[in-house]
Amino acid sequence: MKNIAVLGSTGSIGTQTLEVVKALGPEYKIVALAAGSRDDMLAAQVRRFKPELAALVGKEAAARLRENVKAEKCIVQSGLEGQLAAATWPTADLIVMSQVGFSGFEPLVAALKNGKTIALANKESLVIGGEILMREGLLDRNKILPVDSEHSAIWQCLGSSSSANVSKIYLTASGGPFYGRTKEELEKVSPGDALDHPNWEMGNKITIDSATMMNKGLEVIEAMWLFNLRLEQIKVIIHRQSIIHSMVEYIDGSILAQLGPPYMKLPIQYAITYPERKKNNFNKYNPFGGVLEFDRPDRLNFPCLELAYSAARTGGTMPAVLNGSNEAAVSAFLKGKIGFTSIPYIIETVMQKHTVVSDPGVEEVVGADRWSRLMAGEIIDELMKRVN
Repeated sequence: MKNIAVLGSTGSIGTQTLEVVKALGPEYKIVALAAGSRDDMLAAQVRRFKPELAALVGKEAAARLRENVKAEKCIVQSGLEGQLAAATWPTADLIVMSQVGFSGFEPLVAALKNGKTIALANKESLVIGGEILMREGLLDRNKILPVDSEHSAIWQCLGSSSSANVSKIYLTASGGPFYGRTKEELEKVSPGDALDHPNWEMGNKITIDSATMMNKGLEVIEAMWLFNLRLEQIKVIIHRQSIIHSMVEYIDGSILAQLGPPYMKLPIQYAITYPERKKNNFNKYNPFGGVLEFDRPDRLNFPCLELAYSAARTGGTMPAVLNGSNEAAVSAFLKGKIGFTSIPYIIETVMQKHTVVSDPGVEEVVGADRWSRLMAGEIIDELMKRVN
């Protein structure tokens, strides 16, 4: 029996994780669930999976949940305390972290300090806190199992090989819905256009990040910490078919790639069942009749990728500022407050205004995140005034 806690259980990765666990059978049991504010959805999950703990961020939502599941033997908690409880739940063998954005950072730190094994889909936690985790000896690569399809691919291609044997890795990117568009064309796109991804079905935030190429920039920073690589060893390559999920080039010139259809259940299942592999009824990739193509990313019209590389080179609190300002800008774009091309402008402007704290602790990273969101908010207000 492997006991599993899922944080972010009502999101895209969280719901797919629960489907995978259900299909795997009775050897895998859900013991804790945590989400943001969707108490009705979490209540249905509690009734279906019978966890020992359920947690929501909001107190009112948690109160409604407690009332809805009072017939179940389930503890209900709220706030950060509830999220931390789920991340460190005593009976959990594996913590699946699929929260969106900064919210996953403190639960990840708590889980690692408690010696938990993490199936990590929340890339932002390593983006903002990889340096802290490394310095404090918490970045145990045997305890962090990547769920992102690209990082899962690298993990599988590396096997037991040392990073010293790696020349470079290629993180593949679909290019999103706006591949080949000019800046002038990008100025006219809508949130609906940006959410129409050609290959993947994902949550709104990550879909917009894919459209701006910020998602790939965040994955570059995550890969640097996950696989103990130098920034210059991590290359981004456009692969429109999303069949090759990433590649590892070794020092002898050999390149290993992991292939599969563009859906998340396979990397989710591998992280859950590791070190075993289990049969499933997922669609399989058919190598006959398809053409696999590659291209270089357009860094001029999609500057978010270079902003991420710049933040990684600077280090300290800058990656937290990159992430916080991006989350604020993406939220504003989805609400129709700003245009698509304003997203990288806001991020770059906030980064330019930031005074970097080197060797930050958790408090400095949290403070930098909060500051970046406030600064981004001011810039967003200025842009809205110009339009009006």
